[in-house]
Amino acid sequence: MDLGDAKDLSRALSELMRDAHHVLEEGREPAELVVRVTGHLGCDFRHVVSVTETFPNWEHANLQRGADAYLARHSPPAEWFGIAGQGREHDDYVNMLAGAARGYERYEIGAVDYGTAPIGPDATTEVVTLGLVLTRSPGGSPVVVGLRGPQEHGPRQSQVTVLAADRREAVAVRDEIGALMREHDVYRGQVLSFAWSEHRGNDLVTFLPRPDMAADQVVLPEGVLETIERHVVGIGELAVRLREHGQHLKRGLLLHGPPGTGKTHTVRYLMGRMSGCTVIVMTGSAIRFVSQAAGLARRLQPAVIVLEDVDLVAMDRSFTQEGNPLLFALLDAMDGVGADSDVAFVLTTNRAGVLERALADRPGRVDLAVEIPKPDAAGRAALLRLYSRDLRLEADLDPIVTRTEGATASFFKELLRRAVLVALRDGAGGDGQTVSALTEAHLGAALEEMLGERESLTRALLGSGDHDPDDAPPMSPGMGPGGAGPGVYGDGAVIGYVEYGP
Repeated sequence: MDLGDAKDLSRALSELMRDAHHVLEEGREPAELVVRVTGHLGCDFRHVVSVTETFPNWEHANLQRGADAYLARHSPPAEWFGIAGQGREHDDYVNMLAGAARGYERYEIGAVDYGTAPIGPDATTEVVTLGLVLTRSPGGSPVVVGLRGPQEHGPRQSQVTVLAADRREAVAVRDEIGALMREHDVYRGQVLSFAWSEHRGNDLVTFLPRPDMAADQVVLPEGVLETIERHVVGIGELAVRLREHGQHLKRGLLLHGPPGTGKTHTVRYLMGRMSGCTVIVMTGSAIRFVSQAAGLARRLQPAVIVLEDVDLVAMDRSFTQEGNPLLFALLDAMDGVGADSDVAFVLTTNRAGVLERALADRPGRVDLAVEIPKPDAAGRAALLRLYSRDLRLEADLDPIVTRTEGATASFFKELLRRAVLVALRDGAGGDGQTVSALTEAHLGAALEEMLGERESLTRALLGSGDHDPDDAPPMSPGMGPGGAGPGVYGDGAVIGYVEYGP
C-alpha cells in the first residue's frame, strides 16, 4: 500500500467512526442531568456559559448564607440536587455536563454533598459542598447555581458557579450572591482568632468566646483604664459625629510594660466592653497574615485588630540586614486601612524599645502608648481581693503587700491558687473539699513557698523575678512629634505613663 492509499483508508475510517458516533448519539436517550440543566436554561449544553468565583474555605459559611438569601429572594421553593459519578471531584460543572451529554462519563443526578462550617464559638451550620439548584437571575432569566467545597486533593477553596445562556445574567447572579454574603456575614460582631497552623485543613479564621469582664476586674493605676477606653471605645461611640467634623477614626494603641502586668487582661476587658464590635486576635507567626486580617477588619467594621507580643516580630533575626518584611507588612497593613475606617489596632509588647524606632520612623500608626506597670501597693491589695474570687480574706493584707513589691498580676493569681490548695490540704472547709475563707496562715504558707530560693525561676516566669529580664531600653519620652509624659486628668492624678504620638 502506497502513501496515497494509506491516507484514503485513514480518511474513510475517520468518516466511518464519526458517522457511527452520530448514529449512537441520535439513538441514545439524553442524560437526566443534561435534560434538567439545559431544559431549565433553554439552550444546548454547548452554549451554556459558566461564571465562577473562588473564595478561601473559611468563607464557605458566608457563601452558603449568600446563596440561601438569594434563593429566598428569587425562588423560595427551589431545591438542591447533587451529581453522582466517578471523577466528579476533579471536574467542574461544565465538564460534567459535557461528559454526561456525550456519554464520555456516567454523571447522573444524585444526592447533594453536605458538610459543616462553624458560625460561632459553639455553633455550626450545614453547607453544600457539591450541589446545584435551578433558579432565576435578578432579571428573571433561568440560571443554575452550583456550590462546591474544597476537594480532597485540591486547594482549600470554596466556589460558586452560575450556569446561564447569557453571561450578563450569570454575572448579575454572582454579584448579588456576593453582596448578600457581606450582608449576612457570619463573622460580623464576633471575636476571631486569625491563626496559622502547619497542619492541612487549617482555615486561618476560628471563633473565640467573647470575654465577660467588669471594669473592677482590671487593676491598673487610677485613670489608665479610662484613658484606654476613651481612645479605643470612645472614638467608636462617636464615629458618626467625628466623621461629620472631618476627623479620622482609625487609631492605634500600644500597651507596653513588663511581662505579667495585665496587658492581655486589659485587652480581654476591651473585647467584652465592645460587644457589638468585630475583634480579630493575632499573635506570633500568625501576624504574617496581617494584610488579610486588615482587609477582614475593613469589611466588618467597627473592628479591632489585636496584635500580641509584637516585639517578637520586631526582634525576628531570620531576615536580612535590609529589613524585617514581617514588621514592614504590619506597618503597611496599619497604614493601608483608610483613615475613615472604624478600625482600631491594639498592640501589646514587653519590650517597647525594640518597636520605638520603627514606629517613630513611620508616625501615625500608633497614636497612644500606655504603660501597664507593675502594681503599686494599692494595686497589689486590689489584686489579692480580685483573685480571692468569692472567698473571704480573713487576714491582714498589709504584710503581704509589703513583701510583694515588684510582683505582677500573674504572681498574685498563682499566689491565691496556692493559698486555696494549702487550705484544701488543711481541710479548711470542714469536709476537706470546700474552702470558704483564706487566713493569714494559708496566704503566708503560699507566699513563703513562692518567695523561696527554689522558686526564683517561677517568679521570673511570672514576671516577678529579682531583676528585670527586659534588657531593652525603655520607651523614651520623645516617640513621635507629639511628645510624651505622665497623663494628668481632672483632679490632677497621675494615671501612669501615657504617651501620645502625632
